[in-house]
Amino acid sequence: MIAHRKNLDGFAISLMLLLCLCWGLQQVAVKLAAPVLSASMQLGLRSGLAGLLVLLLIFIKKIPFSLRDKHFWPGIIAGALFALEFLFISLGLKYTTASHMSVFLYTAPIFAVLGLHWLIPAERLQAAQWLGILSAFAGVAIAFSGAFSSSQADLRDMLIGDSFGVVAAVLWAATTVTIRKSSLSEAEPTTTLFYQLTVGAVILLAFAMLRGEHFPAQWDTTSVLSLLFQTIVIAFASYLTWFWLMRRYLVSRLSVFSFLTPLFGVAAGVILMHDPISPRFAMGAILVCGGILLVNFRRT
Repeated sequence: MIAHRKNLDGFAISLMLLLCLCWGLQQVAVKLAAPVLSASMQLGLRSGLAGLLVLLLIFIKKIPFSLRDKHFWPGIIAGALFALEFLFISLGLKYTTASHMSVFLYTAPIFAVLGLHWLIPAERLQAAQWLGILSAFAGVAIAFSGAFSSSQADLRDMLIGDSFGVVAAVLWAATTVTIRKSSLSEAEPTTTLFYQLTVGAVILLAFAMLRGEHFPAQWDTTSVLSLLFQTIVIAFASYLTWFWLMRRYLVSRLSVFSFLTPLFGVAAGVILMHDPISPRFAMGAILVCGGILLVNFRRT
């Protein structure tokens, strides 16, 4: 059992930079394939396929795993929160841009650090973290206000989509706190990921089917490549790496790099999707990223 978590070394920093780049591309990948495959169907399908990859890895590596151990109920809860997070992402992307979703979704570390502050003594906040929280929430308010310069229809859609992004962030933070506080904090990364992906796939695919969404009769190259990227790179490799890092390093230190993800996400949205960026949204995004950086800064 790994009880002690350490500060970041060069290897962990390199992995986090790569993860942030991949996660920044995630919303764009979903949006690009949405005309052929609905967002909720994409996210459910990729979770199911990645879950099979995790199960294959468990079998090949002979990693200990049982549905009857102490990780079952925490795993179910984490999986349900994971599913709800991506459900709100899929719904939100119908109303707002990939750039907006990236910024609002990655306010999650703010909510996670707040939860960890109250529940885990080692994760207590310092003055700089509280200043960062104020900065991040001010940034969210300013970013939201940018929508008020839009037409009535665009305003409604953007506010709905952006709000769903914030809800998804809260659910992501709840997942992180659940994992950190429960027996999953010491579980094999494959165990945690298997529960999240499997439960997530069941809920997301059920939701998509209840809404009358179906698999496309014809696939195009973009949708196939997007699904492969989401399944292999995002849902399998990146999440497995993240849980591996969470077992070995302090979560608050890892989260310091999360402020890069929305920057990568906005850049990808502008370059690949031609997303418009208003001055207010840009200012809000800067405050959010700065707040996340302050929240995760700790004196050594």
